[in-house]
Amino acid sequence: MVKQKTIKTEISLTGVGLHTGKEVTITFKPAPINNGFTFIRCDLEGQPVIEADANYVVNTQRGTNLEKLGVKIQTPEHVLAALVGCDIDNVIIELDASELPIMDGSSKYFVEAIEKAGIEEQEAKRKVYVVKEVISFTDEETGSEIIVMPSENFSVTAMVDFGTKVLGTQNATLKSISEFKTEIADSRTFSFLHELESLLDEGLIKGGDLNNAIVYVDKEISEKTMNSLKVAFGKDEITVKPNGILDNLTLHYPNEAARHKLLDVVGDLSLIGTRIQGKIIANKPGHFVNTQFAKKMAKIIKIEQRNHVPVYDLNLEPLMDIHKIMSVLPHRPPFLFIDRILEMSESHIVGMKNVTMNESFFVGHFPGAPVMPGVIIVEAMAQTGGILVLSTVPDPENYLTYFMKIDNVKFKQKVLPGDTLTFKCDLITPIRRGICHMQANAYANGKLVAEAELMAQIAKKQ
Repeated sequence: MVKQKTIKTEISLTGVGLHTGKEVTITFKPAPINNGFTFIRCDLEGQPVIEADANYVVNTQRGTNLEKLGVKIQTPEHVLAALVGCDIDNVIIELDASELPIMDGSSKYFVEAIEKAGIEEQEAKRKVYVVKEVISFTDEETGSEIIVMPSENFSVTAMVDFGTKVLGTQNATLKSISEFKTEIADSRTFSFLHELESLLDEGLIKGGDLNNAIVYVDKEISEKTMNSLKVAFGKDEITVKPNGILDNLTLHYPNEAARHKLLDVVGDLSLIGTRIQGKIIANKPGHFVNTQFAKKMAKIIKIEQRNHVPVYDLNLEPLMDIHKIMSVLPHRPPFLFIDRILEMSESHIVGMKNVTMNESFFVGHFPGAPVMPGVIIVEAMAQTGGILVLSTVPDPENYLTYFMKIDNVKFKQKVLPGDTLTFKCDLITPIRRGICHMQANAYANGKLVAEAELMAQIAKKQ
């Protein structure tokens, strides 16, 4: 079980936004389990929160841009890539402007800050989506494509073809996320001269200089353009190196452009909100195709999670029958709502109940159209989880189980006489001091019928 991770202490950096030219301070803060990556605009009233979510992507012009309820976050991809590259799950990112600092155009300084803050494990299991079949997204207009296929681990290959002599076809591969810091993090953003001219005309890249973007010269530079570049970059003189890039920068790698495109893929795909176990191949990636693919993956994962129903062989001998259940639980009919325990480990338990017309609650709960009360379903899930927590003490018959909290309860389908209910409870955090915090799901007829986040505590009988 891989545990979630956050940073140990907060840490700040200051820089300028590439496009706005505004100075911005970014502060990384530790975050609780299941928080993911969230941005807070501390410069705005109410300090609004914007989650790193693909559904908030509003445009991808020269970077990924998020917007929620009118609040914007610009170019977060290099920071998000650094967090994923450092194997982090939960961080709060505070900003005092809309655009994140460009720094040197890579993820290097963000990685260094994260490592300086320190990394610590949290008491919750990391959620990972295991790819079971090939999934792809293609941008018909550009021919860009991203596919993911089943694999034993997470890896990314980026293949780029810019159709220019100065920068032809390049490939880069990240075999494991552990390689990110040494192989990918310091790869800087880049632009072609013809793009640069357009961006300058549009009033963008106000925070650009020759230290945070590689400029590939794919056309002859006119005197007018050269003068504009000198003004934009605050230089008295600018020249072109023999390898076709503007001076003041030396490439870190011959394929630095492909490595940076891979960096962008890692950052943009963090917007899925769930780690991926699969092999990703990105052909001519860009922020549009990256984020569209992230949206598609997020939707697929959400649907699968909602519809995923575990299958159990009810003909097998149960782990616990009703007699063993009653030797552990203090409950008795008509308030005992589980018939069997099918599975149990240190972190999960599966129970079962046959719903019959003879249930006492059907006498009063819509006699003409009997429906199992939702509170009874929640109680049945709690009793299943109660057996899990009681299994941690040598004398469960001497303990009682009490609810502490019930959160995020949802009822999806009706449960009727004749249905067979199965309950699966997974620990959110390890059991400590008799406190059990778990995610509970109830299934019937191949569908999720109810779910809830439950917290209960066992206490010795007085």
